[in-house]
Amino acid sequence: VIISNYRRGITLMTPPFLVALLLLIALHFSHSLQNQSSMVNRRMIKNMVRIVQAELRDKQDVEKAAYMQRYLKTDMPMYGLQKPARSQVERLMHNNVVVDSVEMYQACIESLWGLPHREEKYLAIDLALKHQRYIGIESVSLFESMIREEYMWWDFCDPISVNLIGRVALEHNLEPKLHQWISDENMWIRRMAILTQLKHKSMINAELMFDFCRQRMHEKEFFVRKAIGWVLREHSKMDPDAVIEFLTREKSKLSGLSYHEGSKVLVRQGKM
Repeated sequence: VIISNYRRGITLMTPPFLVALLLLIALHFSHSLQNQSSMVNRRMIKNMVRIVQAELRDKQDVEKAAYMQRYLKTDMPMYGLQKPARSQVERLMHNNVVVDSVEMYQACIESLWGLPHREEKYLAIDLALKHQRYIGIESVSLFESMIREEYMWWDFCDPISVNLIGRVALEHNLEPKLHQWISDENMWIRRMAILTQLKHKSMINAELMFDFCRQRMHEKEFFVRKAIGWVLREHSKMDPDAVIEFLTREKSKLSGLSYHEGSKVLVRQGKM
């Protein structure tokens, strides 16, 4: 380093090779920090999973697990924890992990979702819902992949569809995706496309909602028929005239289940 006086000031002249050396040191230090951060995150997730599983095992109720499996018509292993008991585990989970990036958010969800018990997958959804700042467009493919799992059922599909993908759809244009999903060969993906706008209220794209109902009203799948009735019923609270018109015009094409569910509030109010 050469230091020379010039007009009462000090000029620092650094040879090019030293600049390059300093840059290499800085890059190495930055890379080391990134690797360390990544290791800490993985360690934190592993520790969180260990604590959660230990707590679930400690609270396990074999009799309730058998009852819940019968109710849900599943052979997926369960601990037998209903919502109040799971809430305690959920608080413990949140206290043992710091979700401070999209990458950490997705890694936590994937780690919990990949575990074998149903309650562990519920916790994955709970964690996803907790950190609302990361419920964004970049996580839609993850949410979609969860719904495409072969063991999918309504207790998984509905919160992911309504509260996760539905939230993203309020802030981003998902219409191209929704138009693909409504014709998907996977029944749960079609149900998800219909339910995405369930809680949109005054923000709903009613034209799209009615269009999706028309596209799928020929279906014999119970869960698709139920979803159609559900969105119609919710929208009837916002725009009863539009739903009455739709139900009246399409009554012969709608399943009895969809029509009954869609008209339930209107009938109770004496409007149909």
